[in-house]
Amino acid sequence: MSKPKVAFICVHNSCRSQIAEALAKRDYSAVFTAYSAGTETKPQINQDAVRLMKARYGIDMEANQYSKLLTDLPTVEIVVTMGCNVSCPSLPCRYREDWGLDDPSGQSEAAFLATMDQIESKLADLAKRIEQGVI
Repeated sequence: MSKPKVAFICVHNSCRSQIAEALAKRDYSAVFTAYSAGTETKPQINQDAVRLMKARYGIDMEANQYSKLLTDLPTVEIVVTMGCNVSCPSLPCRYREDWGLDDPSGQSEAAFLATMDQIESKLADLAKRIEQGVI
């Protein structure tokens, strides 16, 4: 069976979904293929997220990632919304869940790090459920 394609979605595809994509590619590329996108785009990925991902994980998100629209995605099997508190458009998939994460943009470094911790934990759980065939 081929690896499922997972899309991480938030409004601007500039912070939480980008972090999820980067960490998923680093840690779970053997389990699923990660993408991210948004209903709108920003000219660049959130610079606090870029800085902290480099400092904490050694990941340069700007090297291979950029803000993308939902229409830029391939067909995906799993959709994970970040918790945007807006009405998400329908994106065809076989499974969908919402992680309910607050956007750390404009907040303290601690808020970003806490969000990264939450994303790491949720990614581990998602990967485990995919490996077990639960989703």
